[in-house]
Amino acid sequence: MATDYESHTYDVIVIGAGGAGLRAAIEAHQRGLRTALVCKSLLGKAHTVMAEGGVAAAMGHVYAEDNWKVHFRDTMRGGKYLNNWRMAQLHAQEAPDRVFELEAWGALFDRTPDGRITQRDFGGHRYARLAHVGDRTGLEMIRTLQQKAVSLDIDVFMECKILQLLSDTDGRVSGAVGYWRPSGEFITFSAKAVVLATGSIGKSWQFTSNSWESTGDGHAMAIWAGADVIEMESVQFHPTGMVWPLSVRGLLVTEGVRGDGGVLRNSEGSRFMFDYVAPMFRAETAETEEEADRWYDDHTDNRRTPDLLPRDEVARAINTEVKAGRGTPHGGVYLDIASRRPAEYIRRRLPSMYHQFMELAGVDITTTAMEVGPTCHYMMGGVRVDGDTEAATVPGLFAAGEVAGGMHGANRLGGNSLSDLLVFGRRAGLGAADYAEARSGVPTLQDAEVETVIARSLEPLGREQGENPYEVHRDLQETMQTLVGIIRKGPELEKALVKLGELSARVDNLSVSGGRAYNPGWNLATDLPAMLTTSTAVAQGALARKESRGGHTREDYPDADPELGKVNFVQHQRDHRGPGQPIDIGPEPIPEMPPELRELLEEGH
Repeated sequence: MATDYESHTYDVIVIGAGGAGLRAAIEAHQRGLRTALVCKSLLGKAHTVMAEGGVAAAMGHVYAEDNWKVHFRDTMRGGKYLNNWRMAQLHAQEAPDRVFELEAWGALFDRTPDGRITQRDFGGHRYARLAHVGDRTGLEMIRTLQQKAVSLDIDVFMECKILQLLSDTDGRVSGAVGYWRPSGEFITFSAKAVVLATGSIGKSWQFTSNSWESTGDGHAMAIWAGADVIEMESVQFHPTGMVWPLSVRGLLVTEGVRGDGGVLRNSEGSRFMFDYVAPMFRAETAETEEEADRWYDDHTDNRRTPDLLPRDEVARAINTEVKAGRGTPHGGVYLDIASRRPAEYIRRRLPSMYHQFMELAGVDITTTAMEVGPTCHYMMGGVRVDGDTEAATVPGLFAAGEVAGGMHGANRLGGNSLSDLLVFGRRAGLGAADYAEARSGVPTLQDAEVETVIARSLEPLGREQGENPYEVHRDLQETMQTLVGIIRKGPELEKALVKLGELSARVDNLSVSGGRAYNPGWNLATDLPAMLTTSTAVAQGALARKESRGGHTREDYPDADPELGKVNFVQHQRDHRGPGQPIDIGPEPIPEMPPELRELLEEGH
């Protein structure tokens, strides 16, 4: 029996309303195309607000010698050269214009004494280049982009969960099917082009900075639609998440704390990062911390403190200190800014962090060190896209932001996420608009495909006995945290794949009580297929990459393999009609970089 559902037709639909989705929708709308913005949560509640430290852009306001070439080099080095070099190039070149554009739209950035946008230091960046609004930069970005989108009267569908992409008979992505979260009523969208901007996958781990929305919907939907995904093994564990109390474990502690002078210490009070990045350093080399910092500046390529090295290196160092018994009482290390900066400076520069620790942990960071530890934070891998247009490998589909892979390689530098959203959100909007304008006719959806997706989503509600989705989710998080975490081993990854297969079978037998309206159990049941698909892709990629590189660390292959540094691992589903099908994986050579860009990588050593 056919199901009743609401239907809409647009030129472009954008799924996800974070920074990338908003920017894509703005661009497509300004091209004169009928554009819809569809978001699973409320408009303005995107995970972008959690990006606190700043937007990386080589404007040269603090250091005049900074430019896009240095930014490009930093990004490629940080990504351990697995990056899509074209994306890294465009990102570095266009980020300043996107920041100035955001300013023109009303963003209130902090200022230098002469009135220009000021920039702070961040890990892995040669120069201070993060434009910021205290430690609330992501919130200011969302506020500004949301205001711009609302002023353009772009159609917004809030609390609308997309279940699956839909294709026409020629295999082109032509829309999507989903449901309204408040009512459970189904809805379809037909469109000439679809942009995925759905964010991350972090809710598959126990300890994560990600909010509830980050269930890998876009990654999975792209796989189910037949698109390639790339570098799925590259998951970033941010070095500083809260570790206590347990109710907020994993909540992000911005890198801006270290950018503004905070340092990491173990339980013995030692600034242990020196030991990991400069083995020749000894305590007797300097009598004060200031002398130690100057020594480090003189003896390494980094211009600033070792506490601001790329996130993968800092996270591994913290993990090692804790395992060696030099951690805090709650299993982390100390992040100390209290002894380094005046209280008024801390409250002014880091108001969110001051409030967060005071309210959630009862800790005054102006007098007391914070307890921090690694937390699942960011997904470098994602949908394989063309660097210029953000087109995926199936016609009609585009992707931008954290759901897209390639830009960051094996490890993302802090601050590059927000500029990534702006640069490639805009380019995805342009790419989708160009494609939509060139596509003739009105896209048609296949009724049988719509009915199949709807029927599958309703199965848990019609099953009187079966698996509890919350128990399955708990077991998934435990599996990913313990077997596919910050340090990985071949046998554990193989065990994880077996467990993920068992969990997939349990997902096929979910049971949920109640109706569709306001039913969080059913909402989770509809999230779990995507979470299992993306988790399987991550574990497969981690098993295939037999080396340690960037955010991916193999204890049984501790060194980087020069040959594996020349390939990306690409995955796709054999039968692309929905979840539950095998995923193939294989290496593909990284496209050759032009000589003029390769020369940039050799500079500054």
